[in-house]
Amino acid sequence: MISQNGNAYEEGFVTEFWEPVWAYADNPGPDTEPALREALSLAAIRWQYLHGVDRPELVDPDTWTFDHRDVNRPGNDLAQFALFRDYATNPPLYPRVHEYFRDSQVPLLALWGAEDLIFGAQGARAFTRDLPQAEIRLIPGGGHFLLESHLDTAVEHLRDFLTRTLEPATA
Repeated sequence: MISQNGNAYEEGFVTEFWEPVWAYADNPGPDTEPALREALSLAAIRWQYLHGVDRPELVDPDTWTFDHRDVNRPGNDLAQFALFRDYATNPPLYPRVHEYFRDSQVPLLALWGAEDLIFGAQGARAFTRDLPQAEIRLIPGGGHFLLESHLDTAVEHLRDFLTRTLEPATA
């Protein structure tokens, strides 16, 4: 299993980012919607791509430009708000994921931007609680969309992990 900045533990949620999402999920309406409507702005989407990135010039501006265009198609804001509400249903399922990890001891690589302010590095480290052999690779200077800025480093870790983990094919 490979998790690239993919959270499965409560401690992975960076409070400042997730607080408005949880507030909206608990009480959707005019008091909680404005903060999330701001999350659909070009500046907020750009931030998701560039926060924590040590070499932002490597990130193609088309990434956030196209995301912003697509997120802001007419009526899509309603779908985004439904997703914001729905995200709160994920953490209650985490214990089942943790049980799977403990029972299976599946090989796992957590490949994470060390400076991710959406799913923090604590979320990557938490995998070792249920998978003591999990490999945690925190990439310095990487943010949430790690592959946009540190693809070569990520590919090195992925190849190494897969080479050591997958059984060779037999003829």
